[in-house]
Amino acid sequence: MIDFGPYRRKEKTLRELSQGLDRNDLKQLTDEIVDQQLQLIAEVQDEDVVFVPNDPQADDTFAAAESERNLAWTLGHVIVHATASSEEGSAQALELARGVEIALGARSRSEVPCEKATTAQFLRQRLTESRRMRQSMLDAWPDAPDLLNEYKSRPESSGRNAFDRFLASLSHDEGHLAQTAEIVRQARTARSSVQPSVT
Repeated sequence: MIDFGPYRRKEKTLRELSQGLDRNDLKQLTDEIVDQQLQLIAEVQDEDVVFVPNDPQADDTFAAAESERNLAWTLGHVIVHATASSEEGSAQALELARGVEIALGARSRSEVPCEKATTAQFLRQRLTESRRMRQSMLDAWPDAPDLLNEYKSRPESSGRNAFDRFLASLSHDEGHLAQTAEIVRQARTARSSVQPSVT
């Protein structure tokens, strides 16, 4: 997996991190990140998926309502959010690679409602489906992708080409790995602390 630390510390750009990479590298990196996600949830039970963790740093600036901004996310919420973000990045990267102009701030997002994410099997299926979708979008890239075509999410942001946009989604996925691991840890601890009732 790419070390996104220098990018997050603003020491390197996504463009610099993508030097020497090709489409097959992006396919391999996609497999690696999904494999990590699946490994983290390999032993979760259904109750873990809806467990509400303790997260004092919860701050969702894109929450639908201000009352939801500081709510801790369940494991189900994290997975549907992460997969939706990666699929959006993959879809936009495909458009950019094809030379299609994307309007400033345009979105290509479809997120499964987190209320539907209630079982461990659902999460595994969602990650498996998302991997297939992202790999298919990479397969659809032209042999010579247009790397001069760029997209900006905001007027002040730097332009991102197809590789930048795809790597940004992988960085976002990686950024949720520690959160996923912590939710799993808390859920497992809570489950093991429940003592069976004595009759």
